[in-house]
Amino acid sequence: MPQVMDADRMSRALTRIAHEILERNCGLDELALVGIRTRGVPLARRLARALREINGDDVPTGALDITLYRDDLMRHAVGPQPVVRRTEIAFSIDDRKILLVDDVLYTGRTIRAALDALIDFGRPRGIQLVVLVDRGHRELPIKADYVGKNLPTSLSQSVQVRLQEIDGVDEVVIEGEP
Repeated sequence: MPQVMDADRMSRALTRIAHEILERNCGLDELALVGIRTRGVPLARRLARALREINGDDVPTGALDITLYRDDLMRHAVGPQPVVRRTEIAFSIDDRKILLVDDVLYTGRTIRAALDALIDFGRPRGIQLVVLVDRGHRELPIKADYVGKNLPTSLSQSVQVRLQEIDGVDEVVIEGEP
């Protein structure tokens, strides 16, 4: 399983994305980060730290659970029940620019579910999408605004993002045959 990003490359990608966010939005006014559980949350927190280091300002950061918004939830009547986690957004999203953060963009279905979930919390001025890895193969018309790495893959491969906070290591690997 080839490693395509190590801890250093991941850190540099997030720092670059932080600079792009500042440039595109002319600062951090009215911005907030919302990470999609599970791996989008630590990535959003890392981005918040990078933005603070560059600009000196804190950015509100939250966590979004999309379990009940997934379109594949009831496809199999038998099987394990989904685990619903907490959504933690301790600020109003009304009239803010929300930076929605996830680890991998693939079909676009996770992002569609996240958009539905987020809108239940208010009416943001705009939503921008941040992903560490874009692997292609979209099924829905969704495109990331900020991408750490474009990583073309075959349908038989999977991209695994491992984060220190969850997995004890920072790396991105490709599993499966090309």
